[in-house]
Amino acid sequence: QVQLVESGGGLVQPGGSLRLSCAASGFTLDYYAIAWFRQAPGKEREGLSYISSSGRSTNYADSVKGRFTISRDNAKNTVYLQMNSLKPEDTAVYYCAASIYSPTLLPGGYQYWGQGTQVTVSS
Repeated sequence: QVQLVESGGGLVQPGGSLRLSCAASGFTLDYYAIAWFRQAPGKEREGLSYISSSGRSTNYADSVKGRFTISRDNAKNTVYLQMNSLKPEDTAVYYCAASIYSPTLLPGGYQYWGQGTQVTVSS
């Protein structure tokens, strides 16, 4: 069964850091571009970052550029999102997604999705 599972979310104070993980089971991530998205209540799903299957290409939304870093460890079949300098407006459910096609920050470009992990930034 093809599955993506996010972990690492939680409650953090403004200015703090979290590292999210996206682990795949039932398939290998080697050939997939992976992206991270988030969705806050009442808002559309927002593309944050992607990494190509090779890991050589990454991209970030302006809202997280310079604060978030995406990386992958194909040996562990896992992709990470390091989040630093977190702000209250980063509060959302964070999702990872996989695509066999070229990476994009648009949700429609992804075939597999995780269930999401909650990130809450609050003092």
